[in-house]
Amino acid sequence: TMLSVLFLSVLGTPMPAYGQLEARTTYSGRGTWFHDGLGACGGENTDEDKIVALSPPMYGSGGHCNKRVKITNTANGKTAYGTVRDKCPGCGADDLDMSIGLFEELGNLSTGVLHISWDF
Repeated sequence: TMLSVLFLSVLGTPMPAYGQLEARTTYSGRGTWFHDGLGACGGENTDEDKIVALSPPMYGSGGHCNKRVKITNTANGKTAYGTVRDKCPGCGADDLDMSIGLFEELGNLSTGVLHISWDF
């Protein structure tokens, strides 16, 4: 009957795979630090806030604002987390500029530049 055909056709339809994780892209670049203030994403930030500024190509039109970023200092293995709140005009494509508070979780300010890997 028609109901049997409909039932069997639904059983044969593949179901979408919910819960599968997308592979993350890991970026490698330079990590630098800056003094926080009014960020490109809007809102004031302080040097103690765990803030990340993205390069202009990565920042784009601000679609990554308020995303959490996992950052690893590849020299010492330390990992920290920050939130995208600004744009870094002088950064290379895969570089991050970090608030002082965030940078200090990964290395010493006197180092100035860290070699990092990171992802969203």
